[in-house]
This record gives sequence, structure tokens and C-alpha cells, in this order.
Amino acid sequence: MAIQADEVTKIIKSRIEEFKPDANLTQVGEVLKVGDGVAVIYGLKNAMAGELLKFPNDVYGITFNLETDSVGAVLMGETQKVREGDPVHLTGRIAEIPTGKELLGRVINPLGVPLDGKGPLNASSSRRLEFKAPGVVDRQPVKEPMHTGIKAIDCMIPIGRGQRELIIGDRQTGKTAVAIDAILNLKGKNVMCVYVAIGQKQSTVAQIIRTLEEHDAMKYTIIVSATAADPAPLQYIAPYAGCAVAEEFTYNGGHALVVYDDLSKQAVAYRELSLLLRRPPGREAYPGDVFYLHSRLLERACKLNAKLGGGSLTALPIIETQAGDVTAYIPTNVISITDGQIFLESNLFNSGIRPAINVGISVSRVGGNAQTKATKKVAGKLKLDMAQYNELAAFAQFGAELDKASMAQLNRGARLVELLKQSQYAPVEMEDQVAAIFAANSGFLDNVPVNKVKAFETGLVAFLKSKHSKVMTEIKEKGDLPDDLKAKLTTGIEEFSKTFY
Repeated sequence: MAIQADEVTKIIKSRIEEFKPDANLTQVGEVLKVGDGVAVIYGLKNAMAGELLKFPNDVYGITFNLETDSVGAVLMGETQKVREGDPVHLTGRIAEIPTGKELLGRVINPLGVPLDGKGPLNASSSRRLEFKAPGVVDRQPVKEPMHTGIKAIDCMIPIGRGQRELIIGDRQTGKTAVAIDAILNLKGKNVMCVYVAIGQKQSTVAQIIRTLEEHDAMKYTIIVSATAADPAPLQYIAPYAGCAVAEEFTYNGGHALVVYDDLSKQAVAYRELSLLLRRPPGREAYPGDVFYLHSRLLERACKLNAKLGGGSLTALPIIETQAGDVTAYIPTNVISITDGQIFLESNLFNSGIRPAINVGISVSRVGGNAQTKATKKVAGKLKLDMAQYNELAAFAQFGAELDKASMAQLNRGARLVELLKQSQYAPVEMEDQVAAIFAANSGFLDNVPVNKVKAFETGLVAFLKSKHSKVMTEIKEKGDLPDDLKAKLTTGIEEFSKTFY
């Protein structure tokens, strides 16, 4: 039986179309040099920026330098497990981290590996570590308050949802305490929190976790930890990992707060990696793109527009200064990226003023837009009054004779300073802040001895909540202080003042 040539051609064509090769083609390179957490690899011509690389012994790396004839990579594991001549495989994936609600209450490293011994994450999704920040069109103005529960901040240096507010100061001035207080104050307010520990001692991170657990705050918090014992590459990517975890909530219409503690240690880790991979050093031996290291991270904080769900990502970066020098390289870089800074001063801290906020240098570039109307009405002049008091107090130290108006300003200022002092891990609700500041502005504290101001505040808030609960509830619900409500509040404070004296 003769077979026609066109039939044979037809069969061959159909077989070719149906053919599916089983082989997976992957590009393999070879380690030329390795050490101190970095490796130089030959033969990966198709490597992408930020691509995940697979080394032997389950060690992974991320491409860092793309040279003409080699690739510089940072290693995310034990460097001693990688040797010269080892094969390196491209994975075709940009570095990412598991995300989702399954991570709430967990402690992970920047690669998404659990550190708390509570089993696998079972995450429902993942996000790339590096993500382009939304443009101006995708954003809306910052106008929703992100209450920290710290009177001095909420009244004078307010933070809004979607803002980037720098916390800056020397060692042991309470920077982390301010950030942790902000997390504690968000309990029950439908804001997910991410705390990123960069270069901290393991004992410090353990203490923070214990504090959050004691205050029942781990339910809505995720810890991303790259401690001082971890290699520099993990400290370098930790903030991006924390930001990606927080963005999962933001881009699904939710609200998130992320704390980077602290970015000066990330900059040091980045400098180490850059010098090891022969990037040219610049000022203070940092590479030229160290500004971009922080700007591309902090620009991701935003308040999205309604079309994108209206979610927000608020960033509280922390920077450590040396002897209060805010003009150093990294502090000035981050100050220029953020929407204001809270400067904590050693002298104030040591003199018992805590939180030790320097009112003159601290600023919020969002300002009253990030306050409720009630807070704005009672605390509108507070920052100016405090700045004037500090100037007058410095002048009065020289023993100059002061007029009655100046003496009255000094007396009220001393009581305001005492009123703004606050214990650690004791956030104050907005309506309580409004009542206390209103009492001070209305002169009810002028005759109270300075050492009894705290007792007056505590007693006043308790009295108003028991005897005038409707007034406090109205302030909380309305977020405003109209004249009729102001009159009711004044009546309540007058009643308490009679019993206090």
C-alpha cells in the first residue's frame, strides 16, 4: 500500500507541533571569589538586578553588581558553605518574601523564615522586596490622624496615615520606646504593624516581643528581625522585607504602620557590602547611591487614592545620631526624604523630661492636617507656647527681673512641660489629651503646684469619664470641640477643680 508524501509531511508536522521538550534550560555560573558575605560569579550573562541565586548547600544570594564579565552577589546564608568553583544557578525570580494575615503575631527573618518556633507560616501570598513607589496620581493627601497616644507628639508634631516621620536622637534617648508606644496605641484601631529590627541585639528584640505580648499587641504585629549577629546582607534587605510585608495590607485597602529600627545600621551594612564588592566610596566611605538606598524605601509610604482602595502605609524610620549631630551624612539624607522629624535630646532625657522631645528642632510637615479638629483647637498654639517658654526659661536663668506677663508665661510653661511628661507603654486616648490640654490652656493648672500636675491630670480624666462620660464620648465620636461641648467640658473641669483644691 503506497503512502503519499503529503501524508508523511502532515504526520511529521503534527508530531512537531505536539512535541514538548522535558529539559529545563537554566544558566549556570561559577563562583570566582567568596568571603565576608559576598561572592563574585562568572558566567551568568542573563542575570537580572535583584534576582535570587541558588548556591550549593541550600544557600541563596541576591545579585548586587551586574558587571560586564561577572556578577557580584550578596549571600543570604553561611558564607563558609560556599567555595570557589561552586556552581551557581539562576532562579528566574526576583527576591520576594511571604506575606498575608498568616504572618500576624509571628517573628521572621528578612527571607520569610520563621524565628519563633511556631511552625511554618503557610502564607497565602508573597511580594517582591523591591517595589516601585506609587506616583503622585495614585496618592491622596495625608489627612487622617495616626495617633501615637503620646501627648507631646499628637498635640505638637502630629503624624498622619501615609506619612513618613523620622525619629532621631542619640543612643538611649527613648527612640524605640516612642515607636513601641505608637504600636500599643493602635490596639483595636484596625491598623496592622510591622516592626523591623536592624542590627539590634537579640536580647533587645526579645524584650520588645515580650512587651508587645504583655500588652496583647502581637495579634496585629509582625516582627522582621535581622539582629547584629546576622550577616550584613540580611541587615541590608530587612527594611525592604518589612515594607513588602506591610504593603500587602496597604494594597488590599487596609492600613499599616512600619517601624525601621534603625536605618543608620542598614546604611552601615550597605556600606560594608559595597566596599567588599569594590563600589567606589564617597563621603564617610558610603557609596554614592546611599541616598537612593533610603529614598526608594521611604517613598513607598503613602496614602493611596480611592480607586486603589484608599489604603495607607505609615513609616517611622529611626536614625541614631552621634552626640546630637543631626548634620551628619545619613541623618541629613533621611531628614530630606521624610515629612518631618521627632528629635529626642539626651539632656532633656537625663533631666527627667520623657519623652525627651526637643520642640524647636522637631517638626511635622503635615501638621494640623493630621489632627482631629478637637486636638487642633486646643493644641494649635501649644508648640509655639512651648518654644517661647524654653527661650524665656533660658533668659530667666541669668537672674533678670521679669514683668508679670513673663512670669505668668513661665509658670504656665512649667506646668505644660510637666503635663506633657508621660510614662513608657502608657498611651493616652485623644479625648483624654484634649481634656488635659484644654484645662491647662484655660488656666485651671495655673494655681496647681508643679509636683501635683500629674495627679491633677489623672484625677481630672477619671472624674470626667465617671461624672461627665457623655462629654468625653462626644469628643471621641465627633473629633471636634464646638462651643456647646467646650462649655460642658469647662463645667466638668470646674467641678473637679473645687474637689482637688
